[in-house]
Amino acid sequence: MGVTIEEARADWVGVEFETAQYTIEEADLLDWATSVEEADPRFVDPTRDDFQAHPTYTASLTSFRMLPDGFPELGNGRGIDGGKAVTSLAPVRPGDVLTGHSLIADIYAKTGRSGTMIFIVHRVNFENQRGEQVSTVDSRIIRNSD
Repeated sequence: MGVTIEEARADWVGVEFETAQYTIEEADLLDWATSVEEADPRFVDPTRDDFQAHPTYTASLTSFRMLPDGFPELGNGRGIDGGKAVTSLAPVRPGDVLTGHSLIADIYAKTGRSGTMIFIVHRVNFENQRGEQVSTVDSRIIRNSD
């Protein structure tokens, strides 16, 4: 018998399962700003004192597994990308060393025209070398429950 959404939530939500570190390079920040067609000088002019990463930059740091080992099979298939939400909490600057802590933030179901879908929210909380939280990235995996 399969695991229910309620059982999966009780067992997995909030459990950290992976960490990774990233040294932030100026060239990467400029590449990201170009890719999102940013024009604000804070994000494209490294000679400025306030030069920093675009607020969505941490969404590009993707070496994380989306689900932890042993995570139950919920719904059908591997799922599709349900999008990302980035919360920027403090500037990220060249030379910063970010540590990302990966966890399952939520598991829930929604019913609509396509039937019942299961949503799994994978969260990465990023902190800098001073221990300051700088960003949170939520990624949603959507699976058909049938």
